Amino acid sequence: MSLEVIIGNHQETTEIPENWLTALEDVAHEAAGLALALAIGDDSPLSHLGTLEVALVDDATSGRVHQDFMNIEGPTDVITFHHGEIVIGAEVAQRQAAEYDEPLAREVLRYLVHGLLHLAGHEDADPEERNAMESAQESIVTQLWTTGFQARLGL
Repeated sequence: MSLEVIIGNHQETTEIPENWLTALEDVAHEAAGLALALAIGDDSPLSHLGTLEVALVDDATSGRVHQDFMNIEGPTDVITFHHGEIVIGAEVAQRQAAEYDEPLAREVLRYLVHGLLHLAGHEDADPEERNAMESAQESIVTQLWTTGFQARLGL
């Protein structure tokens, strides 16, 4: 899989060090391969992408995208578009990381993996699908975190 990954920090409310963006771009290739190995169906959007764009945004932007594209009010953690864009709510990640006593970088990684799993055909609308997706997500996050992503961040 030849996938160009572009990760941009489009917000200033949550501190995201520049080296995190580089590390996320590096690990995104491995994460995409792991997500693709767990693809639902033979023709997932992820299998056809040449470019993946990930945007870290603030609550205002996340809320606007959530409303405009899903007709749901308020900011959210991650929104995935099948054309290869993942929008990550940095402020949501910061709140969730604090609530669950997780490092912020791991929460952002979790949202990246979640978006990749959506691109691999996973859905989370009903409880059974959500449980299967969360299980796959946590397996990938744990594997990536413990096999070098955490060290690349200097954590």
